[in-house]
Amino acid sequence: MAINDRIILGIDPGTIVMGYGLVHIQNNKPALLSLGIIQLDKYEEHADRLKKIFERVTGLIEEYKPDELAIEAPFFGKNVQSMLKLGRAQGVAIAAALARQVPMTEYSPKKIKLSITGNGNASKEQVAAMLENLLNFKYESKYLDATDALGAAVCHYFQNKTAGSGAKKSYSGWDSFLKDNPKRKA
Repeated sequence: MAINDRIILGIDPGTIVMGYGLVHIQNNKPALLSLGIIQLDKYEEHADRLKKIFERVTGLIEEYKPDELAIEAPFFGKNVQSMLKLGRAQGVAIAAALARQVPMTEYSPKKIKLSITGNGNASKEQVAAMLENLLNFKYESKYLDATDALGAAVCHYFQNKTAGSGAKKSYSGWDSFLKDNPKRKA
């Protein structure tokens, strides 16, 4: 599948609620395929939650056959135990993707927010509203974990938008760059 015809699975890891979102890139335009949440609080044991994450991510991969996974990196909070559990959830989701040969990229929450809204400190609601506009869908506030995951997928698309399309050019040095960009000289 060409870089401008691909499916990206985004994941917002969590041990209580895990969000996922899938975008299909066709002709260099993103379209919403699916988004949702995995409700994990009904499982008392942490190991059972991790098993469910692995099974559900594997199921999403088998159903949608994504070309790439974009996952939100855990952020450091005040509770170390929560951070460890979140890291395990992220690791299990990554392992599910890698076991199915799906390459992954991790993005910080700030990077995702900046990419989607232009503000690294945007609220979940602002990210959801921008995605709603961009992908032409209506979100419900109870699905903010899903729109966070969708944000990771769209962020990945934005970060790699011009890769392979000929729009991005590499240069061997300043001389070749300035030759192609004479107005950039100081």
